[in-house]
Amino acid sequence: MSDDTEAVVIDPDDDDDNAPRLSAATLAALQEFYAEQISEDQSMPKEDWQLSQFWYDDKTAQLLAEEALAITGDGGRIACLSCPSVYRKLREFARDNVSICCLEYDERFSIFGNDFVFYDYNDPLNLPEGFEKAFDVVVADPPFLSEECLRKTAVTVKHLAKDRVILCTGAVMEDLAKELLSVVSCQFKPSHSNGLANEFNCYTNYKPIMLF
Repeated sequence: MSDDTEAVVIDPDDDDDNAPRLSAATLAALQEFYAEQISEDQSMPKEDWQLSQFWYDDKTAQLLAEEALAITGDGGRIACLSCPSVYRKLREFARDNVSICCLEYDERFSIFGNDFVFYDYNDPLNLPEGFEKAFDVVVADPPFLSEECLRKTAVTVKHLAKDRVILCTGAVMEDLAKELLSVVSCQFKPSHSNGLANEFNCYTNYKPIMLF
């Protein structure tokens, strides 16, 4: 990156306490920097374990993407909530008329352009206008195996989803997941590229087509 520093632009009419906004040049440089962090073999930013990031292996990401596309159909909308590896697979297979949104806390995923939406599960309804009941299916993977995280993620899922939900989380969260989102466990078991000690399950609130 260049040593030159672009000034931060502040809009004096901004109601958000004159919050700083990056100029176009700075944003472009930032996206270039993030792109440099992508591993050549995965075409994904490397896992940041401090953010509890564990990418799915290729088979899992592909199957979840194929399931989401199968139940959405042409012209549908899919939200990927804290599961960017599924988003990546969806972009490989989806037709141009399928809208896909990647909601993520890690701003390295701004490399996904307009599909990226910053998301913090601690503020579960801080979402763009027009997102309420806007998605044909929501694929969600709460970043932490805790009751607090699942409860807050569920608030977001119910806000986004028209109906169908695919949830991937630890087996220990099964009862709470069923309570919050009316989901049941599938036979399909997600797996991760670097492995996890925790048993992981996939849950849906509908009869799955491919998750067997």
